[in-house]
Amino acid sequence: MRPMATHDFALSFDTVAAEYAAARPGYPPALFNAVEELTGRPFPGARTLDIGAGTGIATRLLRDRGARVTAVEPGPGMAAQLRQSLPDVPLVRADGNALPFAAATADLITYAQSWHWTDQARSVPEALRVLRPGGALAVWWNVPDPDTEWTAAQEARLARVLPGYHGHGITDEAVAIIKRHAPTPLDPVFRRLHWARRIPLDTHLAHLGSRSYFAVMGKSAAAPVLAAERAELLTLFPDGIVEEAYALDLTVARTSH
Repeated sequence: MRPMATHDFALSFDTVAAEYAAARPGYPPALFNAVEELTGRPFPGARTLDIGAGTGIATRLLRDRGARVTAVEPGPGMAAQLRQSLPDVPLVRADGNALPFAAATADLITYAQSWHWTDQARSVPEALRVLRPGGALAVWWNVPDPDTEWTAAQEARLARVLPGYHGHGITDEAVAIIKRHAPTPLDPVFRRLHWARRIPLDTHLAHLGSRSYFAVMGKSAAAPVLAAERAELLTLFPDGIVEEAYALDLTVARTSH
């Protein structure tokens, strides 16, 4: 099996848009409480751009907290899922490397599970251009919790059988990356939260299958890997209910007034 290039991954999600919408985890209230705390601004009324919005998982939660949110999504399949589930939310087909918005017009720019698909040398200055003085860039990821034994073991198994698995993750590097590419000095803040959800094993496997690596492999190549995971997890969760544990890595950078 050949190692897969970053562009393969970035273009993969349209093929699994329905699975992504159905199986991907959301985000706990503690995340949005932390964003409000670190940005110093409540969500109600805040003009928010959710970049790489995908099927709208974070977009919906931002809207429900009162943000005036616009979804920004480049992929047609993902955008179609978002439009179906959130027909009242403005949707713009674009990506973070070239935002089609005027300067100093957004209070908050968010990236949920998507900032690593951008060219940060372009997307960081773009975000800062579009943010108003005192605005904030917030990037976050749900990642399998490395402090949970079965989750860490699963990630190790997948890394052994899938060349380059998760080689593109930058969740713990966001502070340094933002500092490096910001045209003016910023002082980003990192915070790690922990949370869990209980779901059927089939949903967990669909979640795995919606990851970019599995989407690029294709269903036939992914099937034996997912079947092996099913057998392994049934020994740990014989009732077929999996408790997924997540570390939720959040980085927030505020602009000066």
